[in-house]
Amino acid sequence: MNFRRQKIEEVSVNLTPLIDVVFLLLIFFMVSTTFTRETQLKLDLPEAVSGERVEDRTVKQLELTINAAGEMALNERSLISSDLKTLMAALQKESAGDSQIPLVISADAQTPHQYVITAMDAAGQLGFNRLRLTTSEAEADAQQ
Repeated sequence: MNFRRQKIEEVSVNLTPLIDVVFLLLIFFMVSTTFTRETQLKLDLPEAVSGERVEDRTVKQLELTINAAGEMALNERSLISSDLKTLMAALQKESAGDSQIPLVISADAQTPHQYVITAMDAAGQLGFNRLRLTTSEAEADAQQ
């Protein structure tokens, strides 16, 4: 009989294969992943072609012009502010509460889209359903 204590080997975990697997996964993700930097939404916006402009002045209409700086003018009268409440008040006053009057929104080519969206939002909240978007004639001629 052998009553001597036998030497117990220490239990160890070999991390080398685990590190290899992690390294291979890291390489796989680096090679197969593409990173892009997108800071804006890509929108397909309508294009306008300058042609002969036929104007019928017999029909009463509201004309809102917006320049590149975001300044708005309603029927050739400049508005104090370009915010939604001011624009809605001016549209309500000029239309005398009649939302069936045609509303023409003319904007420069360099006008930020947010100002046009604000004008469309004001028209929608007041119930204008005869809405037309145009580009300014002076800007179209300057670009050609």
